[in-house]
Amino acid sequence: MSGLLRARGGTLRVELCTDDREFAALGPAWGRLYRRCRAATPFQSHAWLHSWWTSYGRPGRLRLVLVRDGGAPGEQGELRAVAPLMRVGQPLPRLVPLGGAISDFGDVLLDDEHAGPAAAALAEALSAAARTALIDFREVRPGSAVERVYELWRGPRRRVRDSVCLELPAVSMEELVARLPGAKARWARYQLRKLTAMGVTRRTVSPDEVDAALRRLLTLHRLQWQSRGVTPEHLRERFATHLVRAVGPLVRSGDAAVTEFLLDGEVVAVDLTLLAPLLAGCYLYGVHPLLRERKASIAVMLLDTCARHTGTGERGTLSLLRGDEPYKHHWRPDPVVNQRLLLARRRTAPLLSAVLCEVAARSRAKELVRGWKERGGGRT
Repeated sequence: MSGLLRARGGTLRVELCTDDREFAALGPAWGRLYRRCRAATPFQSHAWLHSWWTSYGRPGRLRLVLVRDGGAPGEQGELRAVAPLMRVGQPLPRLVPLGGAISDFGDVLLDDEHAGPAAAALAEALSAAARTALIDFREVRPGSAVERVYELWRGPRRRVRDSVCLELPAVSMEELVARLPGAKARWARYQLRKLTAMGVTRRTVSPDEVDAALRRLLTLHRLQWQSRGVTPEHLRERFATHLVRAVGPLVRSGDAAVTEFLLDGEVVAVDLTLLAPLLAGCYLYGVHPLLRERKASIAVMLLDTCARHTGTGERGTLSLLRGDEPYKHHWRPDPVVNQRLLLARRRTAPLLSAVLCEVAARSRAKELVRGWKERGGGRT
């Protein structure tokens, strides 16, 4: 896929990158585009996606759709849009975003100043790719850049629900506590005082210390979930390698913050928060069981830290990211539903129908299980 497209104000060039080394070399240009796309999150950064591909990608499957300025002869031209995709063959031939299940949001990058023509060029390029595969964007946050591509799509398309994220307003911890009912607000203030009385302190990890701090985070994460349910991928070395490799550059560029919590001079917790223009996201943490044994509120400690990144008003949302866990509801968050955007051509429309049938079947199965549990199923 390559060629020139006429756009208002100039010419855009479409390219398809399938080479790992070319992907690596795109870092500087990708970074400039990332800064010009306000809807972007660190899950669309070059640091995150190239690291993910290095750990999880499979040879021959990379499909980066690039839109550039036409540029002068012999020049590449500046990136105006990127769709970071890969091809999968099972159970159906699809093009899906890089980042996989460990990324909470999937999206494309569009240059905000050239969003109209860039989105149109990207839609046309993706339409060419959709001749042989369904395009399946998972975990699309409302307001994402790819929604512009979806609106321009001329072929069969569908939008269905994906994961639920819980979000809080971007205010200080004091204001978050003030939103709670009386008894819960008093409990939260008590927990903040208790952490201070215990002598728990925090320090922001410098870029040079990030690698070691993340290894401590993962060790504590494994310890805190010992003998309890845990996301299996978080315990695998490939995840650890990816996280350490990706987060260092993100901290250096101001797109992530790592915080260590100390008690009696020892690190007892580590938090990783991802930072985007529009939100701060609480991604992963590790806590020593000692804090729970001393009945300290881990949620209060972590939320207080994350709120420091949003209370300045620079970001609009404090996101608890994916997951509808009961403890998150203590803070009265707003549920925000990610979307799954399915794009097809006429010849690949049957693939779209097959995915819709699968989604409907899974939804029905969940409803049946939920109803069974509500009726007391499984009791003896």
